[in-house]
Amino acid sequence: MATTLSEAYRDYPLNLHHIIPLDFSSLRTLPETHAWPQSEDAHHHHHDGSGSCIPIIDLMDPNAMELIGLACENWGAFQLKNHGIPLSLVEEVEEEAKRLFALPADRKLKALRSAAGATGYGRARISSFFPKHMWHEGFTIMGSPCDDAKKIWPNDHTRFCNIIENYQKQMKLLAEKLTQMILTVLKICEDEKGWIGSSELCEAVQLNFYPCCPEPNRAMGLAPHTDTSFLTILHQSQTNGLQIFKEGAGWVSVDPQPNTLVVHTGDILHILSNSRFRCALHRVMVNSARQRYSVAYFYGPPLDYVLSPLLLLTPFPRFRSLSIKDYIGIKAKNLGEALSLITTTQN
Repeated sequence: MATTLSEAYRDYPLNLHHIIPLDFSSLRTLPETHAWPQSEDAHHHHHDGSGSCIPIIDLMDPNAMELIGLACENWGAFQLKNHGIPLSLVEEVEEEAKRLFALPADRKLKALRSAAGATGYGRARISSFFPKHMWHEGFTIMGSPCDDAKKIWPNDHTRFCNIIENYQKQMKLLAEKLTQMILTVLKICEDEKGWIGSSELCEAVQLNFYPCCPEPNRAMGLAPHTDTSFLTILHQSQTNGLQIFKEGAGWVSVDPQPNTLVVHTGDILHILSNSRFRCALHRVMVNSARQRYSVAYFYGPPLDYVLSPLLLLTPFPRFRSLSIKDYIGIKAKNLGEALSLITTTQN
């Protein structure tokens, strides 16, 4: 597991200027490099009274599986409570993220992601697809967090590593439980679920930091995109910013709820479900008064898993078959068009 996803990205190196974040602590005005053109919907937080609010699902609810299925169909996202992840662990991970991003820029840059690398400190990997930069710093972990943590904290990285490794284990267990439920909703036979317990899964933890922004209405924390993953489990601090796009409602704010996690579906589940389940288009806005932190856990099948629609309700596949690694390669070169590039002619 430790290097598989990293290896998949190695063939698609980025330019160095797409990796190095600004030193946000030194800025009092918004640089032109980070000034996005304003669109009419840019900062609308849609709550129109018609139920435009992503579902909150209690994992202990006897109907949780059905509710998760409906949320995946209608939204591609839901908030999850009674998820079993200790609140103390979630708080510890957020504190470690704060400790990391509060370091001076030169310390953080010791763990700068290389152009062909996938782990360490840097801008969001999707940066290269957009003409403007995002008001964001990230730290990506695949496998052991220690290699990069040692570069930043040569003598006191143990606490960071232990907490992140515990979080990875807990998140994997929760992701497996949710995946079993989702595949059961799709009436997937047990043979098709064999990858769930694999030791070669595509997993990653992403720590995100969105500093206070002097002109939030002209900036973007994270540009609109879908995740490649089967599903993503996200802890967000109690600061608004995350928005999900829903047809008919526009951009809908995912308001933080105490001790809940956000779960949203990615491209892999969208393909497997033959587009029955959405892949959540999402973005992050910033504000001038409060910093925002989040921790994303990405979960998906192994790189050699052959991805193809599981045809139970319709005989017509909407996507051609290909390996997870091949799909990652397509998306690494064509962020927003990857799904359309594997769409079959029957569509």
